[in-house]
Amino acid sequence: MKNGIHPNYNRINITCTTCGNEFEGGSVKNQIRVDTCSNCHPFYTGRQKFAQADGRIERFNKKYNMDNK
Repeated sequence: MKNGIHPNYNRINITCTTCGNEFEGGSVKNQIRVDTCSNCHPFYTGRQKFAQADGRIERFNKKYNMDNK
Protein backbone atom coordinates (compact mmCIF):
# COMPACT_ATOMS: atom_id res chain seq x y z
CA MET A 1 0.00 0.00 0.00
CA LYS A 2 1.13 3.53 -0.66
CA ASN A 3 1.93 5.65 2.35
CA GLY A 4 -0.04 8.81 3.11
CA ILE A 5 -3.12 8.19 0.92
CA HIS A 6 -5.26 6.07 3.26
CA PRO A 7 -7.53 7.60 5.94
CA ASN A 8 -6.92 6.87 9.62
CA TYR A 9 -9.10 4.04 10.93
CA ASN A 10 -10.06 4.72 14.55
CA ARG A 11 -11.92 2.92 17.35
CA ILE A 12 -14.99 5.03 18.16
CA ASN A 13 -18.20 4.87 20.21
CA ILE A 14 -21.36 4.52 18.13
CA THR A 15 -24.43 6.11 19.76
CA CYS A 16 -28.08 5.12 19.22
CA THR A 17 -30.31 8.21 19.15
CA THR A 18 -33.44 6.23 20.09
CA CYS A 19 -32.37 4.49 23.28
CA GLY A 20 -29.00 6.11 24.06
CA ASN A 21 -27.09 2.82 23.88
CA GLU A 22 -23.39 3.14 23.09
CA PHE A 23 -21.15 0.45 21.63
CA GLU A 24 -17.65 0.36 20.25
CA GLY A 25 -16.87 0.14 16.56
CA GLY A 26 -14.38 1.28 13.99
CA SER A 27 -14.61 3.99 11.37
CA VAL A 28 -12.72 6.73 9.59
CA LYS A 29 -15.25 9.21 11.03
CA ASN A 30 -14.93 10.68 14.52
CA GLN A 31 -18.50 9.92 15.60
CA ILE A 32 -21.42 7.84 14.33
CA ARG A 33 -25.03 8.19 15.45
CA VAL A 34 -27.62 5.60 14.37
CA ASP A 35 -31.42 5.75 14.59
CA THR A 36 -31.96 2.22 15.89
CA CYS A 37 -29.65 -0.46 17.24
CA SER A 38 -29.98 -4.11 18.23
CA ASN A 39 -30.94 -2.99 21.74
CA CYS A 40 -34.11 -1.15 20.65
CA HIS A 41 -35.01 -2.56 17.21
CA PRO A 42 -38.32 -4.48 17.32
CA PHE A 43 -36.94 -7.45 15.37
CA TYR A 44 -34.20 -8.10 17.92
CA THR A 45 -36.28 -7.35 21.02
CA GLY A 46 -39.17 -9.65 20.04
CA ARG A 47 -41.77 -6.87 19.96
CA GLN A 48 -42.19 -7.03 16.19
CA LYS A 49 -45.75 -7.51 14.97
CA PHE A 50 -46.04 -9.68 11.90
CA ALA A 51 -48.68 -8.88 9.32
CA GLN A 52 -51.04 -11.67 8.39
CA ALA A 53 -49.59 -13.21 5.26
CA ASP A 54 -52.31 -15.80 4.78
CA GLY A 55 -55.06 -13.25 4.11
CA ARG A 56 -54.58 -12.86 0.34
CA ILE A 57 -55.89 -16.27 -0.64
CA GLU A 58 -58.89 -16.03 1.67
CA ARG A 59 -59.76 -12.56 0.32
CA PHE A 60 -59.50 -13.80 -3.27
CA ASN A 61 -61.73 -16.79 -2.56
CA LYS A 62 -64.24 -14.64 -0.73
CA LYS A 63 -64.26 -12.04 -3.51
CA TYR A 64 -64.99 -14.58 -6.25
CA ASN A 65 -67.16 -16.90 -4.12
CA MET A 66 -64.80 -19.84 -4.45
CA ASP A 67 -64.85 -22.71 -1.98
CA ASN A 68 -61.71 -24.65 -1.16
CA LYS A 69 -63.16 -28.10 -0.59
